[in-house]
Amino acid sequence: MTLFTSATTGIAVALTLAASANAQSLKQQLVGSWILVSSDTTPATGAKRQDFGANPKGILILEADGRYAVVQGQPNRPKFKDTNNLRSGATDAEFAAAARAFAANFGTWSVNEGDKTLIRKYEIALIPNNDSLESKASVNLSGEELKLVTTSPAGVRSDTVYRRAK
Repeated sequence: MTLFTSATTGIAVALTLAASANAQSLKQQLVGSWILVSSDTTPATGAKRQDFGANPKGILILEADGRYAVVQGQPNRPKFKDTNNLRSGATDAEFAAAARAFAANFGTWSVNEGDKTLIRKYEIALIPNNDSLESKASVNLSGEELKLVTTSPAGVRSDTVYRRAK
């Protein structure tokens, strides 16, 4: 019986070691491209809103070397009236409306494996106030779905859901 118990224990240990060798870190699991599914913002007042609409478009790209880029936008935004020179021909109001329905930034990223958080250090962003800031999001990864939850210092909560790009 002792030989059987030792053999069984040995097999269990070997299987556990093999499984842990195949297990990927959270960072390894996050690497890749993610398509935006939903983006909800809830201010401290509690009035939830969808800044990019009910069916937003966007992508989050997390590179293995620690670089990232994210773009999110509301589809069907109004087109600029002057199409000859979009930069100088658009009105301030047109640019303001376009910017309110769009977000983009890039920089570096890392993961805190212990508390399952994604840390993004913005190099530059559409909103200049966010340049050089750091954002920390809790990560919930379930199969092909990634949910990121951030809360700003002002108490604004953002719930963003992505699905892995195919």
